[in-house]
Amino acid sequence: MSLYIGVMSGTSLDGLDIALIEQDPTIKLIANHYIPMPDTLRTELLDLCASGPDEIARSAIAQQHWVTLAAQGIHALLDQQNLKPQDIRAIGSHGQTIRHEPARGFTVQIGNPALLTELTGIAVVSDFRSRDVAAGGQGAPLVPAFHEALFGEQTGQRAVLNVGGFSNLSLIETGKPVAGFDCGPGNVLLDAWIHHQRGEHFDRDGQWAASGKVQPQLLNALLSDPFFQTKGPKSTGREVFNLKWLQQHLGQLPAFQPQDVQATLLELTALTVVESLQAAQSGTQTLLICGGGAHNATLMKRLAALLPNTQVDSTASYGVSPDWVEAMAFAWLAHCCLEGIAANRPSVTGARGLRVLGAIYPA
Repeated sequence: MSLYIGVMSGTSLDGLDIALIEQDPTIKLIANHYIPMPDTLRTELLDLCASGPDEIARSAIAQQHWVTLAAQGIHALLDQQNLKPQDIRAIGSHGQTIRHEPARGFTVQIGNPALLTELTGIAVVSDFRSRDVAAGGQGAPLVPAFHEALFGEQTGQRAVLNVGGFSNLSLIETGKPVAGFDCGPGNVLLDAWIHHQRGEHFDRDGQWAASGKVQPQLLNALLSDPFFQTKGPKSTGREVFNLKWLQQHLGQLPAFQPQDVQATLLELTALTVVESLQAAQSGTQTLLICGGGAHNATLMKRLAALLPNTQVDSTASYGVSPDWVEAMAFAWLAHCCLEGIAANRPSVTGARGLRVLGAIYPA
């Protein structure tokens, strides 16, 4: 039996998800822990997603705060489970993405793994995306291989949709290599708009979006972005889709009610997922959803309506909470790194071949 911890802090920046898994040989979630992101750290990490003054020093300081938070959560999880650091083989730490530009040959996740090792006494595996980018890949999404390992035993055509800040699909079909790609914005624009308008970090259950009406003129303008015209392998991030991008489109159109903008943004998320899925795997029988978007009742209903011939459900229906799938994935990626198992998928990222991902910081 091998125990691993995964730490995930996604583009939504709501907090740190920490998962403890057992790999023996199948994957089993043992326990989990969540730490909300302090507002000051969240603001600084968001600011670091764009160029600014003294950003090298600021990013170094921000990642120290991020790591301190992660270490606190890891120790809390160990205490809850009556475990010691030596009981854990490794921590898989994704870090916090502040830049993702594979077209320019780089992706940046900050998270000071050396400090995390010092603060926990546990080996850390990090920097999972760089090797794939170095091999000509997108470096994202990395979860399709894990989705295949977790949900690949059933027959037929299945898909797993992760809706975090951005949405990505994993396409799983018996006898074929797993495929996958980013679809576009998940929660990132929904969160940015409601925060801009109402000071809230997210739209609970999609209630605000449900109170508005989709505006076709705005939707068509948003869908005109070149990203939506391309096919996978592809990935995206805040460099493309952000509040400024939305405001530029709004500035060229008549004024809309704020709730109508929110409704249109939710339709953008749903429509780009569905169109991507139908283009890549038209016979999908089951769509399993994980990430924060799985709790957005309005989004879930809309996806089900747009996919009448597909069973749309949360990963909870398969016994895995949608909140912990990504953190589990990075625990599993740490296992793959230590065992020398290639964990990228060229069919997903476009890399030149299979690669072992991650850099190891021994305890």
